[in-house]
Amino acid sequence: MESIKELFRIGFGPSSSHTMGPQKAAFLFNEKNPSAYKFRVTLYGSLAATGKGHFTDEIIIKTLLPKETEIIWKPMIFLPFHPNGLEFEALDEKEEVMGNWRVYSVGGGKITDEMENIFPLSSPYSFKTMNELLKWCDVEGRTFWEYVELSEGKEIWNFLAEIWEAMKESISNGLENEGVLPGTLKLARKASIYNVRAKNMQTVLGQMGIVFSFALAVSEENASGNKVVTAPTCGSSGVIPAVLYYLQEQNNFSDKKVLNALATAGVIGNFIKTNASISGAEVGCQGEIGAACSMAAAAANQLLGGTPAQIEYAAEMGLEHHLGLTCDPIDGYVQIPCIERNAVAAARAMECASYALLSDGKHRIPFDTVVATMNRTGKDLQSQYRETSTGGLAVEWVKLLGL
Repeated sequence: MESIKELFRIGFGPSSSHTMGPQKAAFLFNEKNPSAYKFRVTLYGSLAATGKGHFTDEIIIKTLLPKETEIIWKPMIFLPFHPNGLEFEALDEKEEVMGNWRVYSVGGGKITDEMENIFPLSSPYSFKTMNELLKWCDVEGRTFWEYVELSEGKEIWNFLAEIWEAMKESISNGLENEGVLPGTLKLARKASIYNVRAKNMQTVLGQMGIVFSFALAVSEENASGNKVVTAPTCGSSGVIPAVLYYLQEQNNFSDKKVLNALATAGVIGNFIKTNASISGAEVGCQGEIGAACSMAAAAANQLLGGTPAQIEYAAEMGLEHHLGLTCDPIDGYVQIPCIERNAVAAARAMECASYALLSDGKHRIPFDTVVATMNRTGKDLQSQYRETSTGGLAVEWVKLLGL
């Protein structure tokens, strides 16, 4: 498995796969072709289908400035390697091709090509499955975050400290910012008002409202193209910060304990990324929101005193109860249903953590089995339910408008 530094990335929304990945690819191609007169970029499959709503064209054009860039959209053509394909062409003054590069944005801001050799990465982790890790924890008497430290080295804590500060900043900014989100939906921000109302409720509903407001804050920042942390994606970036920030405020947990929980969330996300996918274009929203809920549930369970078996149980439930979740963003924006899903998934993560904590950690369906099931389910989903906006809510929305 890759370092969790490849999982948690600080960047700008609204999409890790449709914004951050293409931006990185454009930057690299520009560096390799400094003498190009202009560029032509072809977007394929899911990347083309929802690229407008994800600002894919805007970020590519901006990155390749001051040179002119032509964008070609081919949403009906799905390249075999991955649904999020794009091809760069460097053109001379006669518009003849000087160089080209076919690249894929595979989720979480990561890019690769068919050779998978863009960024040679070391694999610091010995285990590829949860089962292996649980056996190690049992034999060594250790827990998940200790495995991360032993695998990544103590310098991982400096990295996670930076990630945590960025997460808290996105919550703070999201609670302050108000107004309407960019795009055709004219969706109003809700985080601030949810937070104010929730603070005035001396009930369980009020506490849950605080969690909602934190998740909404980050998700609305993401939808505005502002800075967030992929956790594991931009579209699911609100879940983990909301859960961890709420628990820290309520229980006065130190930053060190929160960073330990983030490390645990990271290794959970890595298992999902390695053995399935975190790309909505590849497996639907279960790979994004489902993964985020799983990661947050595990982190919360650990913070609340869970054993390795209970942490695994919480992670398993967080993913299991999102199986089959489709990715059908209205108009291609990471807004409806994406923003609400972050809030609901944060609440579900808290519930999964609590449920597992009350148990002895024993259960019938292992985490690894659920990951395999999620991957298979995602592949079985029809393409219109995998981030193309050609099915589900996206279609029903058009019918509702009478278009």
